[in-house]
Amino acid sequence: MRRLLFRFSPQFLDAGSGGESRTVLFNYRRIWLVSVLLLLAVSILPMGLLVIISSQLAREAIGSENRLRAVRLTSNTRRTISFFLEERLDALRFIARQESFRGLNSELQLAYLLRDLQMGFGGFVDLGLINADGLQVRYAGPFDLTGKNYGGQEWFRVCVEKGFFISDIFLGFRQIPHMIIALKVPKKDGSFYLLRATLDTRKIIRILSSLELSEGSDAFLCNREGLIQTPSKYYGNVLQRFELGLPGYSPRSRVIEARDRKGKPILIGYAYIKDSPYVLILVKRGEEIMKGWFSLRTKINWIFFLSIITVCVVVLGISTFMVNRVYENDQARLRAMERLEASSRLISIGRLAAGVAHEINNPLAIISENAGLMKDLFTLKKEYREDPQLMGLVDDVLESVERCGEITKQLLGFARHVEARVTPIRLEEVVAEVISFLKKEASYRKIEIQTDIPSDFPVVFLDRGKLQQILLNLVNNAFQAMDDGGRLQIKARERSDGRVEIEVRDTGCGISEEDQKKIFEPFFTTKGTKGGTGLGLSITYGLVQKLKGDIKVRSALGKGTTFTVVLPLKIERKEDEGPACG
Repeated sequence: MRRLLFRFSPQFLDAGSGGESRTVLFNYRRIWLVSVLLLLAVSILPMGLLVIISSQLAREAIGSENRLRAVRLTSNTRRTISFFLEERLDALRFIARQESFRGLNSELQLAYLLRDLQMGFGGFVDLGLINADGLQVRYAGPFDLTGKNYGGQEWFRVCVEKGFFISDIFLGFRQIPHMIIALKVPKKDGSFYLLRATLDTRKIIRILSSLELSEGSDAFLCNREGLIQTPSKYYGNVLQRFELGLPGYSPRSRVIEARDRKGKPILIGYAYIKDSPYVLILVKRGEEIMKGWFSLRTKINWIFFLSIITVCVVVLGISTFMVNRVYENDQARLRAMERLEASSRLISIGRLAAGVAHEINNPLAIISENAGLMKDLFTLKKEYREDPQLMGLVDDVLESVERCGEITKQLLGFARHVEARVTPIRLEEVVAEVISFLKKEASYRKIEIQTDIPSDFPVVFLDRGKLQQILLNLVNNAFQAMDDGGRLQIKARERSDGRVEIEVRDTGCGISEEDQKKIFEPFFTTKGTKGGTGLGLSITYGLVQKLKGDIKVRSALGKGTTFTVVLPLKIERKEDEGPACG
């Protein structure tokens, strides 16, 4: 998990900042930021637009479905109430066809008919017979209304003109809210009479109460003046004015959107009941209407939120991974270019060293020849020959010239071994050559050098120059890690697998466990600004690989370091490649 997080963490954010300066080819932060923003925009904007459109369509669909249900419920309820009223009028028409005015003009017969109506249809309270002058001549029912004159009332006039009448709910003579229906019946002599019945409003109230309405909804009747005719839960009592006002007339059931007295949205379904003064009102609250939409919207929002989180994680992961790969490849290319540049500098330094060594050899030869001639001349004269101080100075000059010659010879040897050249090598000789370069520094710094190479150590067939450079780099690295008075130990042994093992051990400052993983990387150094290019061990690692070997390190802070180089006894000779043909 930790490794996965490391691969997806932005490794380039600290490039070019902090204590360690890095060379960068591009502004990786801007590339990463642009990549993240573009991918997020391309991913989230269409998804957000789709969510908005889908939500709007779903809202419209749910709203349309609710309006359709309200229209359907209003229309069905209107038909139920219309059927209820029409059925009671038809009952009166049936009585008028079956009974003559003479038959109806009997209180006993009228009482029998009322009983039959109550048992057959229900909803009838009383039944009365009214003559053409408006006088109620016969009455059957619970009230004492015989002899009441209705000739001056509006309903009487309308019934005479229209042939039938359905009243709204009113108080009348009995001072109790009630409704009536009346039917005009012509007589054979050209006159007429009215058959009038009072209906029980509880029957209509039960019809409205049986509707399956959600909490907060309401259904009731109003007359065409806006007075409430049946009990309402939220909008007033019977015979009070409907506070929201009646919608305009429409021959069909309709639904409109409005707001209640608290400003909340409501849906009003209404229907004008034909041939009656009634208007059916159905009110649904907005939160109840859109309850399904609110639930769906919550689910859509959660899905959108989780999708955004998923997209952000994926986009950040992909962008970081891709820019990390570009950054790593660019850094690898930079390191390769720097290594090539360093190798070119090393080659130039080698050529310069060879030229310098060659140029130094000429004056050294002259100095050696002249010093030898001086010694010969001094031996011819007794006073010089017998002067030990003078002869000692001459011997010192010759010895120094000889030592300089050895050094220039070794420089030439290192400079010339550029291409692999497999030769038989005695390891103790190569180690001695390497140590000879650092004898003066070791003596000055009181560093003890120990070698442990068996006398019967086998001859190895390797590239002498590469082996010299490997050992010189390791010994130099050990010297730089040690304080004055340290100890360097070089050991060699033959392994059972047919390879040789060389150990270079020092008593220096040691290397931390974290740095041990990176010491063979080009340009990595633990010396900071105190010196060092970070190329020595990386070049050493490359040389060991070219010799088909392996190199490992064991170290602890304050306890020294041991480099172990394992090499084959013999590597195959490689024929030099000829020049490529153009």
